[in-house]
This record gives sequence, structure tokens and C-alpha cells, in this order.
Amino acid sequence: MKTSYKLTQYSHGAGCGCKISPAVLDSILAGKIAQHPFPGLLVGNEERDDAAVLDLGDGTVLISTTDFFMPVVDDAFDFGRIASVNALSDIYAMGGTPILAIAILGWPIEKIPAEVASRVLDGAREVCTMAGIPLAGGHSIDTPEPIFGLSVNGRMPITHLRRNGGAKPGDFLFLTKGLGIGVLTTAQKKGLLRAEDAQLAMDSMLRLNDFGTLLGSLPAVHALTDITGFGLGGHLCEMMAASNATAHLKFSNLPLLSPKSLGYYLKENCIPGGTARNYQSFGHLLQVDDPSVIPVLCDPQTSGGLLIAVDKEGIPGFLETAQKAGYPSLYPIGEVGPEISLRVVVR
Repeated sequence: MKTSYKLTQYSHGAGCGCKISPAVLDSILAGKIAQHPFPGLLVGNEERDDAAVLDLGDGTVLISTTDFFMPVVDDAFDFGRIASVNALSDIYAMGGTPILAIAILGWPIEKIPAEVASRVLDGAREVCTMAGIPLAGGHSIDTPEPIFGLSVNGRMPITHLRRNGGAKPGDFLFLTKGLGIGVLTTAQKKGLLRAEDAQLAMDSMLRLNDFGTLLGSLPAVHALTDITGFGLGGHLCEMMAASNATAHLKFSNLPLLSPKSLGYYLKENCIPGGTARNYQSFGHLLQVDDPSVIPVLCDPQTSGGLLIAVDKEGIPGFLETAQKAGYPSLYPIGEVGPEISLRVVVR
């Protein structure tokens, strides 16, 4: 009889919820040896952006990123697909186009057969083919828990580079995917996920953020990032810190993957551990009228959507581009205020 291996049973964390909290990450990155200046490095570690960017000196830039995590789903093929879509997102979130991927695999060889790991790689190959790039190699090690992700390189014209800073007062904020992935995947692990919600998180996590490549060509797009393990609140705080600005969100305008069921899941405590870690890191920057919105703002998103700051005058062109790219119903979730206080205000 063929044994079925449920990958989430072999890991203590799940997806982007495995990320080290922003506060702890700050401590790790605060090394005593300063980074030596490197000519042509436009975006490095100190910017806390989605990927590193190197000026190639010919009007184009090289974008480089890596992302990996432990299983957020049980099926090996789906794990490979989700991890790959998530890793590619960092290239798209800079306005770029991926050109090459390398696999990163950690596998508990004595616990899970090698053929299951092979299915993870099959999922990655499928996604890379969708993105029009080769999965050209990689590196693997024997680990206590399954780990998978990609190192991805991209390229684009330097004029298309978009960063998580640059949002300006009056810009409107848009989000391309619904929130709640952490809540739904936790509900699934607890056996509480309703049948009508069974495919929502999967469909969202598997959608490529290749819309970002088009956004790099739009002058009205002032700032761009993707929403992953730090949740909307954390990544928006990063955007406001990099922009020296304040965001005003309207909670009722936030897209939710399961608006009818979300309250039920939260009452059943389907809240991933990363939510509390996120709040401990940036909760002091959130100004909320209703504390019940905090689990949504801090919910870790695996392969979440793009967060976009758009000049008010350029919104018609932006929405036209979005509709052609398969986003017919985007609407503002908030706007950037005139205050210089690095806060996120939620009404």
C-alpha cells in the first residue's frame, strides 16, 4: 500500500509564517561590521526591500532574491508550486522580469522518501515554465524538516525599478490579493476549514504576481512591494518608513479571501503564531479604532498580493492596465497622508 505523506506534519512552521519576526530580524541584521560600499549596488540589505538590485551599467539592472520556507500544504507538488510562486514574487515586486531560478531544498531523508521531494521539484518546474524561465539547478541538504524555495535572478530597464519607498501624500493604495491566508491555512490544520473555503487560499497562493512587471512601466506607480510573512500591517509599515509617510486604511475596503467565514475562524482561534510575533514587532505603529482588526492586519501571508501606491492623477491608466492584466475590480484600500510619522492609521 502506498503511504501518503502529509508534509505539514513534519514541520513546526508553515509558509511565510516561518519568517523571523521583524523585531528579531532587526537585531540579527544589526551587525558590528559595516557593509563596504559597492559601486552599482542600488538596493542592498539596509533598504529592507524585496530584492537586491545591481546597476549593470547599460541601462538595465540585475535583480536578485531568495525565498524558502517549510510546507504550508500537505501535498508535495503543491508545496513546490506555492514556494516557487512566492519566490518569484520578489522580482515582480521590484517591477522586474525573472530570467533564471535555482532551487533550494532541505529534506529529512530518513523520514520522507526522495520521490516525495522529486514531486516538490516537479511543482517548481511547472511554475518556472509558467513564468518563462528555467529551473537551472540548485542545492540540497539533509535537514530535520522539509524546506523548499528558489533563488531567482531578474532583469529590467533601470527606469522600471520600483521600490517599497517613494509613496507620496495623496497616493492611493491598492492590494491585488485578498487577505486571510494564514487564518485559512491554520483552520485547515485544525480541521475547521469549511468546504466552501477549501480552495481559496490555494488559488491565491498559486497566482503569479507577474502584474508587477507591467507596473514597473507605469510612471504613476510610486511604490511597490508584496505582502508576505509580515502581513499587510508589517509591509505597509515598511513602505511608510521607506517613504517617510503615514498610511490611512479603510478596513471595510480591504479584500478578504473569506469575508463571510473570517469571523468564525477567528472565534475558533485559527490564528497562526506569526500573527502575534508580527504585532509585537510593529503593533506600536498601528493606530486602530477596533482591536478586532489586528489579526487581519498582522496575518502572515504566503505568496500574498502586491501593495501598490499610485498617483491620484494616474489611477485611470493604472486601472485600465490592471483590467487588461486580469484584475478587473481593484479599488483603493486607503491613501497616503501628509503626516511624516511612519504610522498606519486604520478606520
